Amino acid sequence: MAKKKPDRLDELMEELLKNQTPEEILGDSGALKELKKRFIERALEGELTNHLGYVKHSPDGHGTGNSRNGKTKKRIIGADGELEIEVPRDRNGEFDPQLVKKRQVRLPGFDEKVISLYGRGQTTREIQGHLKEIYGVSVSPALITKVTDAVLEDVQAWQNRPLDAVYPIVYLDAIHLKLRHSGRVTTRAVYLALGINLQGNKELLGLWIGQNEGAKFWLSILTELQTRGVKDILIAAVDGLTGFPEAIASIYPETEVQLCIVHLVRNSLKYVGWKERKAVARDLRTVYTAATAEAAAAALEAFEATWGERFPMVAKPWRTHWDNVVPFFSYPEPIRKAIYTTNAIESLNSQLRKVTRKRGAFPTDDSVRKVLYLALRQASQRWTRPIKDWSTALNYFSIVFEGRVPV
Repeated sequence: MAKKKPDRLDELMEELLKNQTPEEILGDSGALKELKKRFIERALEGELTNHLGYVKHSPDGHGTGNSRNGKTKKRIIGADGELEIEVPRDRNGEFDPQLVKKRQVRLPGFDEKVISLYGRGQTTREIQGHLKEIYGVSVSPALITKVTDAVLEDVQAWQNRPLDAVYPIVYLDAIHLKLRHSGRVTTRAVYLALGINLQGNKELLGLWIGQNEGAKFWLSILTELQTRGVKDILIAAVDGLTGFPEAIASIYPETEVQLCIVHLVRNSLKYVGWKERKAVARDLRTVYTAATAEAAAAALEAFEATWGERFPMVAKPWRTHWDNVVPFFSYPEPIRKAIYTTNAIESLNSQLRKVTRKRGAFPTDDSVRKVLYLALRQASQRWTRPIKDWSTALNYFSIVFEGRVPV
């Protein structure tokens, strides 16, 4: 078998790496950086040749009315640090380079790196320090803000995108962040609507910033979802917010509103002392693990008989919201599991808190939108189906919500 003949690129690489130390190859003034500089300058020379229509020193340029006119030094920032290049000029000032455009100071890859760091929760100052320490690049906070502001167009397009007509499950929740307005730090609610679509996949339908969490603001969000194309929601999983079920019913009257069971459990246990909490939690479990609504009601009676006299408020959350607890007992196990803890939305909230934890207060609403959108974009790449046996769940939805699930 004939030995493979090395190509020209292999030969050049061998020559380049011969007797070179790692520092001489990868360092600040190393061969790779010099190669990048020369490649860019050679490409720009090629662009100018194409613009003028003749190569350097060619007699074809005589009488054309334009010619080369020296070079201008320019400092640009790339993902691997700063680079000083020489950009060729033409005498008439008509040359418009494309590889490194006029007034362009950042190479492709730099913006993506900054945006990635921002999406992981790093503050502007932290990104500034990271770029300086790792790449030796000095950039201003204003430049970082300018780079990340480019994301706002994507946020707006994403927030206004059309949505599916039907979502079998939508989780509605809010997280709270601190924002600075007029020199004062206030707590604001960020509303989230997480849908499970007809393919069984999670899909964040949008995020909204309000003054505080309330049914009135949720009503405006549900109206927006309807305007963006959502015609029906089969099950809305929510916490115990007063007026929430009524807000949903006004826009989606056929939607089953299911309260988060864990939320109700926590509400009950907050009235119980530490010594009895374990025993109360054990007895309360007989209520929400009952096979049917009738069995659950009987278990709640027994639970209240045991603990009601000592802790009068322990059963009240269940009594108050029982109409929105009952649907839970008609669901098959896969759907019960998905709704029981509202795991999907709690997991999402946890991911968002990771990237906002280090920030004392956000300076603007847009800064919140940028950070959360980028965090969501990264988190969604790792999302899995909250209901593993989706085909069984979809069959259930098709039968129980007859005529409401597209075939």
